[in-house]
Amino acid sequence: MSEVSRPDTSWRRILIFGLLFLGLTAAGLYVVYSSVAEQNFSLDPALFSPGLITACIALLLVYFAADGLRLHFALKALGHHIHFRALFRLVFINIFFSNVTPMATGGGFAQVWYLRQHGVPVGVATAATTIRTVLAVMFIFSLTPVFLLTLAPLEKLSIGYSIGIALAVLILLYLSFFAVVLFRTRWLIPPLSRLVAGLHRIHLISEDRERHWQFKAKREMLRFACSFGVYMRGPKHYVGLSVLFTFVFLLSLFSFPALLMAGLGYEVDYLLNIGLLVVTTFIMYFSPTPGASGISEGVFGIFFRGILTANHLILVTVAWRFLTIYIGMLIGLLLMQRELAGKAGGRE
Repeated sequence: MSEVSRPDTSWRRILIFGLLFLGLTAAGLYVVYSSVAEQNFSLDPALFSPGLITACIALLLVYFAADGLRLHFALKALGHHIHFRALFRLVFINIFFSNVTPMATGGGFAQVWYLRQHGVPVGVATAATTIRTVLAVMFIFSLTPVFLLTLAPLEKLSIGYSIGIALAVLILLYLSFFAVVLFRTRWLIPPLSRLVAGLHRIHLISEDRERHWQFKAKREMLRFACSFGVYMRGPKHYVGLSVLFTFVFLLSLFSFPALLMAGLGYEVDYLLNIGLLVVTTFIMYFSPTPGASGISEGVFGIFFRGILTANHLILVTVAWRFLTIYIGMLIGLLLMQRELAGKAGGRE
């Protein structure tokens, strides 16, 4: 049986990344407060009305449920499943690790490790989590150019030709990478093999460990390639449901600002809200900071400054991140520590 190293969950590393996340978030909010919101802020009581809180809780339930179900049906299409309780713990663990590691790298490793603990082979787990990511990327990347060219608030930002070229290159590189991962997985085996051999040459791993890693890497890469083929040929209703719940997940994610603005008494242009959030999320994909902290707040503030009054800009920005990120991160941290404590207790 293949093994996969558990994600680094040392309190020191978590604390460092957590402080970095908080520091960058504070910096991003300060930039919005001082430059975009013109140093205006007010805590509007309407944000805490029972009706708005109830609506936010309902949307949160849809958001978290759809996040879990899109992975559930991807796994079902691959011929695997895990218990729903474990599946939804994974939703929050992924949110936590994705937001305390740069470029969301930890989220992928944490998901594969967690699925492996629940009996899903590494190659299948990697395929399922990659497919889930690719489905979301396809929606976001296909819509971003449309909204960039049609939304009035973005036209005012003077996004010129050079930015358009850079955008096209980023989209091409990102989609090309996933195309290779999904359709030409065998191309990745030689460079991966050379990497492992290089670790042996510089004496970071022993000869026995190199042979072991070479075998495992090739086996899991081939298993991954086979798993993606299985997904494409899998039961159409499971494939279709994984796509459907990816759409529901993204739609619920993009609906939080509109719900908050409606609760604060704004007349909401829902399509405009969705478009601005699609472009914001696209930019967040390329943020090197943990959880796009700092950058997401800054981009959101710039995009919504023409829609929200200055005193509400920081309020809605913080509420948006609180609902979509901070709550999930806190739950994920508690669940991950409980999960690891349970594993340690079982070994003892």
